[in-house]
Amino acid sequence: MSNQPGSSTAAEPDQPVVDPADEPEQSSADPADEPATLEGTGRPAYAPGAVVLALLAVGWLAAMLWSTRAAISSAAAGVTAISLSAYALPGVICAALVAGAAVALAVTNPLGRATLRFLAAVGTGLLVGFAAAVAINLTYADNATTNTIAGTTAAAAIIGGALAGARNARVVGGLASATLAAQVFVVLFSRARDPLSDLFGAGDTQQSMLDAAKWVSRTESLLAGLIAGLVAFGYLTWARRRAARRDESVQLRWPAYLVAGAGPGLLLLLTEVIIRIGGRDLLNLAAALSEADQVAQTSLGTSRLDNGIWVLFVGALTTLIAFGRTLGPRTVEEDEPADEQVAA
Repeated sequence: MSNQPGSSTAAEPDQPVVDPADEPEQSSADPADEPATLEGTGRPAYAPGAVVLALLAVGWLAAMLWSTRAAISSAAAGVTAISLSAYALPGVICAALVAGAAVALAVTNPLGRATLRFLAAVGTGLLVGFAAAVAINLTYADNATTNTIAGTTAAAAIIGGALAGARNARVVGGLASATLAAQVFVVLFSRARDPLSDLFGAGDTQQSMLDAAKWVSRTESLLAGLIAGLVAFGYLTWARRRAARRDESVQLRWPAYLVAGAGPGLLLLLTEVIIRIGGRDLLNLAAALSEADQVAQTSLGTSRLDNGIWVLFVGALTTLIAFGRTLGPRTVEEDEPADEQVAA
C-alpha cells in the first residue's frame, strides 16, 4: 500500500510544509538581531569635532576678553571705560555661551546616560564660567564694572553648558559652530561698516547717518544669518555622513536642521536676556552718563534684538533650503509591479 502512487504523492507535500515554517522564524530573527547590534555598537549621542570646536570657542572667548580689557584700559577716563564696557559686554556674553556649550559637549561626548550627561555638562559649564570670572578679576581693574562682567560671563558659561546636555549632541555641535562662525564674521564685518555707510548714503545730516546705519545693520544681520545657516547645515551633513561610515544608527530629520540653523539667533536673544538681567546695573550706569548715552544704549539694545531676530529667521530658512535641496523625489517604482499584477 505504501508503494501506491496516491500514497507517495500524499506524503511528499508534508515535507515542504515543515521547511517553510522553519525558514520564516530564522529570517524574522535576523532583522531583529541586526538593529540591536547597530544600536549597541553605535553612538547616536556623539558629536564629531567637539574637541576642536571647544578649543576654538575657548580661544574666541579669550580673544574677546583680551580685546575688552585692552579697550577699557586704553580709556582716558572712567566714564569712557563704563561706556566701552557696556558696548563690549554682548560680545563677551555670547562668546561665553558658545565656550560653555562647546567645552561641555567635548567632555560629555563619551557619556551615554542622559542624566549623567546633563549633570556633567552643567558642571563643565560651571568650571568654564569660574575660570573666566577668575581671569577677569585678575586682569581687569578692581571695580564694580569688572564684577558685573565677571558675573554675567560666568552665568552665560553655565547656561551654555546646560544647553550641551541636550539629548541630540549633533544639533548642539551645529548650533555652537554656526554661532561661532557668525560672531567671527561680525567682528570682521566691522572693517566694512564705514565704506558701506558711505555706500548707503550717509551724509552730514543726522537722519542720513541713522538711515545708513540701519541698512548696514540689516546687511550685517542677513549675511551673519546666511553664514550661520550654511555652517550649521555643513556640520550636520558632515556628522550624518560620518555616522553612516561608522555604521551608527542615527537619523537627522528637518527639525534638527531647523534648530541648528535658528540656534545662533536664539543664542543672540538669550544673550540679550542675560545682559538685561545680570548686566542691568552696568547698562543703567552707562545710560545715566548723559542724554546722548541714554539714547545710544536704547538704540543699541533695539539693534541687538533686531539682529538676533534676523539671524534667527535667515539662519533657519537657509538651513532648511539647503536641506531641502538634498532631498530627491519619492520613488514609486516598487509599487508599480504590484499594481500591474492586480490589473492583469
